[in-house]
Amino acid sequence: MQRASTAVVAAALALMTGGGVQWARAALAMVPGDQRSAPANIELGRPTLAPLSYTMFCLRYEAECRARRSFRGGPIRLTDNRWSDLREVNHRVNVAIAPERNELGLAGEAWIINPPRGDCNDYAVSKRHELLQRGWPARVLLLSEVVVGSGEHHLVLLVRTRSGDMVLDNLTPQIKQWWRTPYRWVRVQSPGSNGLWAAVGREGA
Repeated sequence: MQRASTAVVAAALALMTGGGVQWARAALAMVPGDQRSAPANIELGRPTLAPLSYTMFCLRYEAECRARRSFRGGPIRLTDNRWSDLREVNHRVNVAIAPERNELGLAGEAWIINPPRGDCNDYAVSKRHELLQRGWPARVLLLSEVVVGSGEHHLVLLVRTRSGDMVLDNLTPQIKQWWRTPYRWVRVQSPGSNGLWAAVGREGA
């Protein structure tokens, strides 16, 4: 495994310590191309069905899933204020919800916004809800299904920015670019359709 360059470390520290997006961009600009070979924004493939639990979530929280008119498409610019939003929401939700493992499988899947206790699904939909409340466009707040090292499926929130796709995850306090997470990506909410999701990687070929 290659060691991270000084520039990568500097960029990460700039983001994590609140040094600002501009400092992070300046540091990353010095990273050699072979260390930045992964695309900044995850490549979405063919349309696929949404998880059944997401469909049930939309029946319960219709406002969270309704189509929203957007005059501009694509990733959003990651300003310092928006970066502060991401850090604050990620921290607040991770702290506010006590982790509780779902032992019932699909029968126990009920994606709830801001419950006192919950699993990864509840963290992800709560973060998306909070960012929508702050005026973030729905097209850049994408629920995403991944597989962790143990083989268990896990839900995170993918935020599409022009600086790269950022991942808000209840398993870590850090906000990482999607390609820096140790996950296998399965499917992601489609930016252009609230009802459909999109496969990722080989599944999307």
